[in-house]
Amino acid sequence: MLLFITINFYTITDILLAAFIFYQVYKLVKGTVAINIFAGIFTFYVAWLLVKALNLELVSGILGQFIGMGVIALLIVFQQEVRRFLLLLGSKYNLQNIFNLERLFTKTSIKDEVAAAIVQACDYFSKTKTGALIVLSQNSELYNYAQTGVLIRSIVSEELLENIFFKNSPLHDGAVIIADNKILAARCILPVSDNTNIPGSLGLRHRAAIGMSAVTDAHIIVVSEETGNISFVKDGHFKVRITPQELNSFLHNDFTGFVVNK
Repeated sequence: MLLFITINFYTITDILLAAFIFYQVYKLVKGTVAINIFAGIFTFYVAWLLVKALNLELVSGILGQFIGMGVIALLIVFQQEVRRFLLLLGSKYNLQNIFNLERLFTKTSIKDEVAAAIVQACDYFSKTKTGALIVLSQNSELYNYAQTGVLIRSIVSEELLENIFFKNSPLHDGAVIIADNKILAARCILPVSDNTNIPGSLGLRHRAAIGMSAVTDAHIIVVSEETGNISFVKDGHFKVRITPQELNSFLHNDFTGFVVNK
């Protein structure tokens, strides 16, 4: 008996949606230890199909019991990835602002004087090799991350940023979050990326910046304490050793020169 698959609009849509979901899952676990676990589970599933095809009833029954608990097992094994995926949906795609019409239809833009203060401060950090980590909120408010630090709610100025990241300052260890053209908080804790593809030359600040940009739509600036290099991070990608002029362009959403490092 021949089986025919009817190809129509709904079939194509179904295939494209499934491909998109699998691609997003792959992006989520790519470069992490979870990709090895995912490969192991896939191999286990293929082995079960093979055993069933060979009619090995005993082994098939044993493996089938594990397959039957697959959803629960996946939630346990991939709990960090599931949490990251939910954060991605709620934060990066701005779902929390669906009912906030003001933020939904207002494009976030940085004022010229705020951008100038950030660029001048980062240029000073680069020359003096002062470590810095600055998060620029886009559509997401990032208030949950701001609560991990000290709320400031102050105007952005070069002098204030330099004082915050001064090595003897009690606020220098952590990130500064800037939202709505104001410094929302300092000494904030960011999620650190566990991506194994990140070069070893990049330190904890860069990993925190990449981790933050992977789960939110924020743009992050990093100044290395070891080299003084300025880096810009967005959407999980980063560009190192940028000039103050490039940084100014990026702050004004001009990414024509943003050649990402993966």
